[in-house]
Amino acid sequence: MAKRPAGSYRSWLLEANDPAADFPLTHLPYSAFRVTKGQHLCVAIGIHLLDLFACAEAGLLPSSLKVACQSPTLNALMGKGPKAWLLLRETLTQLLAIGSPHQSKLEEALHSIAGATLVRPIEIPDYTDFYASIHHATRVGQLFRPDQPLLPNYKHIPIGYHGRASSIVTSGTPILRPVGQTLPDAGDEMPNAFPTKCLDYELELAFYIGQTNPLGTSVPIDKAADRIFGCSLLNDWSARDVQSWEYQPLGPFLSKSFATSISAWVTPMAALEPFFISSHPKPNTDPKLLKYLELSSKERKIPDLKFEVFLTTRLMRENKLSRFRLSQSSLRALYWTPAQLVAHHTINGCNLQVGDLLATGTISGPLESSAGCLLELTRNGSRPITLPTGEVRSFLSDGDEITLRGFCEKRGHPRIGLGECRATILPARP
Repeated sequence: MAKRPAGSYRSWLLEANDPAADFPLTHLPYSAFRVTKGQHLCVAIGIHLLDLFACAEAGLLPSSLKVACQSPTLNALMGKGPKAWLLLRETLTQLLAIGSPHQSKLEEALHSIAGATLVRPIEIPDYTDFYASIHHATRVGQLFRPDQPLLPNYKHIPIGYHGRASSIVTSGTPILRPVGQTLPDAGDEMPNAFPTKCLDYELELAFYIGQTNPLGTSVPIDKAADRIFGCSLLNDWSARDVQSWEYQPLGPFLSKSFATSISAWVTPMAALEPFFISSHPKPNTDPKLLKYLELSSKERKIPDLKFEVFLTTRLMRENKLSRFRLSQSSLRALYWTPAQLVAHHTINGCNLQVGDLLATGTISGPLESSAGCLLELTRNGSRPITLPTGEVRSFLSDGDEITLRGFCEKRGHPRIGLGECRATILPARP
């Protein structure tokens, strides 16, 4: 199948050619949508989704991919490896490009995104959350350890912890305010167990593992990026008051495990290739890395993704006011690249599985306005944010809705957007 420059493609679906579209022909992110009996895989194009189950039934996809495309999740396709990922992507691109001889058949498999119920397209066996943004790590350190904001190990090793895969939910799923144990009040000897008063969001990016490594083996740094199938927006909700009481000495537990939101759209890494840039150069004073983490020019590449975080309160919705942008940031400031995260995760022989999720941790830039969570933006609540309605927020209130968005832009290439990751806070259960 002959390849053409991505920028030369235009779709017979006119909405996909809109310069402001999240889902042009060069993107084709995957998701799944609910049908009468279960769910079908799909790709987004313009304002539509294309049912892959229906395309396979109609004989429009390669026979080697038929079973995988008729599965309810992407795991079967991911397990087939990069050649299969590329074959499906090239096939779909040609089917949806101007001049496709199969337009009438494809129209029968199209549905409106707005009218569909999107569901999680990947079965996630395991979840690891990293701490890859040095700006986030430094600012949080300044709040709690002003004499030593960045711990000695940070520039030697990608810090991470194991999250809870069972509580990962799809964008649009409401988040219940969690109950947890917190520090004793002044004058009290016993801690409390109440709904958190310090509920926070965390802007992150999720990477999905598409290829396994056997138990007892590691993934070399020069092969690590090839193990990643795609990425999604991720919000790792945090109860900061619970976290501050429980995290020493073993790290977060109940303060994180109650919920993690992910976008329903999975962007293939291949769609991001035109937007890859070199990661931020390290100062010469930084320590030399151990060999298994050393980057070549290839592994140093990361997608130049830009992010925005928006807040909508109940009062803003009632008065039909626009959502308030809390911050903007970029992936380019990450200290540790996706390849390094995979290489480090497996150096001890840990066997990653198809569908495993590796999250970046909070993505923050060098400016305070580019902080990826309220803990940073409000300095742990000491500098509340005043909203256009006059409302004040140190942390999230019941009824607040947080929306994450991400996109890539580059001259000569269609803009692509990651969709959104959105959720509203509901009161704790009585």
